[in-house]
Amino acid sequence: MDFRLTPRQQQLKATARELAAFIEKYELDCEEANGLPPAAHAEIRDAVLASGLQAVNMPAEWGGAGLTIFEQAVVQEELGRLTGALWDTVWRPANALRHCTPEQRERYLVPVIRGHRRDCYAVTEPGAGSDPQNLATTATRTDRGWVINGEKWFVTVGDHADFLIVLAAAGEERAPTLFLVDKETPGVEITRVPRFMHTFVYEHPEFTFTDVEVPEDAVLGGIGDGYDITRSWFTEERLMIAARTTGAAERALELARDWAVERRQFGSRIADFQLVQGMLADCAVDIAVNRAYFHQVAWETDQPDADRKTLHAKAAIAKLSASEAAGRVVDRCVQVFGGRGYDRTYAVERLYRELRVDRIWEGTSEIQRLIIAGELVKRGTGVLHLPTA
Repeated sequence: MDFRLTPRQQQLKATARELAAFIEKYELDCEEANGLPPAAHAEIRDAVLASGLQAVNMPAEWGGAGLTIFEQAVVQEELGRLTGALWDTVWRPANALRHCTPEQRERYLVPVIRGHRRDCYAVTEPGAGSDPQNLATTATRTDRGWVINGEKWFVTVGDHADFLIVLAAAGEERAPTLFLVDKETPGVEITRVPRFMHTFVYEHPEFTFTDVEVPEDAVLGGIGDGYDITRSWFTEERLMIAARTTGAAERALELARDWAVERRQFGSRIADFQLVQGMLADCAVDIAVNRAYFHQVAWETDQPDADRKTLHAKAAIAKLSASEAAGRVVDRCVQVFGGRGYDRTYAVERLYRELRVDRIWEGTSEIQRLIIAGELVKRGTGVLHLPTA
């Protein structure tokens, strides 16, 4: 088994690290202003497009970077080092947009790939969070298409996006279906922009849809395909969360290690104190084992004969383990910094707040445990094993 990165993967990693270093200079401005001005967004967009890392999850023939899942994870790990969730400025269009018709692709996806448009995913509702089958948003068929009514919460990037991918119960059969909805369509309204614990370069608004009329060709992927498309997106996004949280944890450890070597107390470097050494060592263990695992699962996902159900559970293991490990790592790193670690101008403090959400979004830790347990009960311990040749 060869775990070395190929020359191409090494170059992708270096390019992503270089891009992250460029974007990092915006971190304090993002923290202090709870976001960035249009000029900064334009500067970052231009740097992202120049790097070739825009739309890494889309095929090259459509204008994307055409990276494999493993290559995407390598890139996301480097971007995860950024605070203010500035990794999200390096845009990965929603995987659901792969299901666009040729006409939809030209109107929606290609402009996103080129950096001219921005999408957002509207799934969660007041009563449909971890259980999307409680879907209350409806789409009623008319002679001109569909009329959408409902409410969506936690629509990440909803403030910057100019169109939404909306999950709704379509028709009398209440078939879960995705719709492409331009944000300026009459009846679409941002009703609240909550302030969350973390600082995020974009917001997570709440939307209402009141008699929103869309044409028949607004359906994305087919009537009734909404859950399946969303589920496949969750599998890949959970792997990317594992990658980003591991990258964030490594940055926190690098900062804490350097601080421990430089900081002196009682006549010695605090790095010489065994209790501090223990915290640093535990951080290294958490990072190393989670990097190895998400690398494995990302590689498995790229294999053409991979079992999708098993991969769904393995992605849940990766997200659960890496997100919780990153929380432990950054908590220890704040402790190593002492009072300075509680100062928002220090990256470890920002990471401490921002990593907390990774145990909640794209499926809570509890939901990941249910997915893993369900796989174990139904199919045994195969989820623990590498595939055989």
